[in-house]
Amino acid sequence: MGEFVRVEVADRIATIRLDRPKMNALNGQVQQEIGEAARLVDADPVVQAVILYGGERVFAAGADIKEMADMSYADMSAHSRTLQDCFTAVARIGKPVIAAITGYALGGGCELALCADFRVAGESAKLGQPEILLGIIPGAGGTQRLPRLVGPSKAKDLIFSGRHVTAEEALSIGLVDKVVADDQVYTAALEWASTFAAGPTIALRAAKQAVDQGLEVDLDTGLEIERLQFSGLFATEDAKVGMRAFAEKTKPKFTGN
Repeated sequence: MGEFVRVEVADRIATIRLDRPKMNALNGQVQQEIGEAARLVDADPVVQAVILYGGERVFAAGADIKEMADMSYADMSAHSRTLQDCFTAVARIGKPVIAAITGYALGGGCELALCADFRVAGESAKLGQPEILLGIIPGAGGTQRLPRLVGPSKAKDLIFSGRHVTAEEALSIGLVDKVVADDQVYTAALEWASTFAAGPTIALRAAKQAVDQGLEVDLDTGLEIERLQFSGLFATEDAKVGMRAFAEKTKPKFTGN
């Protein structure tokens, strides 16, 4: 669809593929195309799960520093809102999203991976938020999504130091969920995504919204979000299908209704 970002759909799984040689640097055009791709797959009723993938060599090495270097405060003040909106569009895809991480996922690349629900990394992958080494801080969600994922202390370590972590360390701190051989990253993500492809679409969206929105509020408000999502699902055909199949000891065939 875009010059550097395309969407490929097969077997109800959409792959958002970054393809900007050589390192998938996330310039303004790529950011915009990522947002457009996210909104496209979110609205597509055929798509049940999504994979974020940068190819066999690299996920995304970060923002396009050459593009940012000459920006003024006024320039970045205007652009940073668009940057965050594009990444937030990925985080708000109402379907399971898996980041398949090869090579580097640094800076904006790491922040893009943080927008996924799950992360699969290759053995030689490197992740990090090195913005501090440029005299700046993460601006596409890193200071917010990273501490929510790994805790504030570990997030501050990565953000304050700018250091890269190996796939093994990323797994140990909860930054990634699985580590596989480098040549198996996309296959592993695809296998994981396929476990959601036949699931109840509306219930999966409700579950994701309940968890994500609940993390932003107090417990009582979160429980109310859950209660409303839970009770609302009893208006769906899939809920009837699922409970009927349970009673009859058969496998449910969900329709997304």
